[in-house]
Amino acid sequence: WQHEPLTSGKLVKLCEQELQWKKSTTYTVLKKLCEHGIFQNENGTVTSLLSQEDYNAVQSEKFVEDTFDGSLPAFLAAFTTRKSLSEKDIAEIQRMIDRCGKE
Repeated sequence: WQHEPLTSGKLVKLCEQELQWKKSTTYTVLKKLCEHGIFQNENGTVTSLLSQEDYNAVQSEKFVEDTFDGSLPAFLAAFTTRKSLSEKDIAEIQRMIDRCGKE
């Protein structure tokens, strides 16, 4: 997302430098991301079809659905069992809950 739009050739070089991927690996992953509607590769130019924020939201929803049977309270309970929330985190979560209650 940070480098788009970019040519598929530049993507190959970037993935080789950053991830130590071979050219074939980059094209395989790109093909799968295109099939899932996340990116497109038109005439050798790669662009996103989904913002990184939207992608993260979809992945988070899928994780909660698959791992916690769709229960956000179960996810939060599991998360907070091993990690304490700071006052700042609690306040931010409370603001999110308050916003959801108004919609």
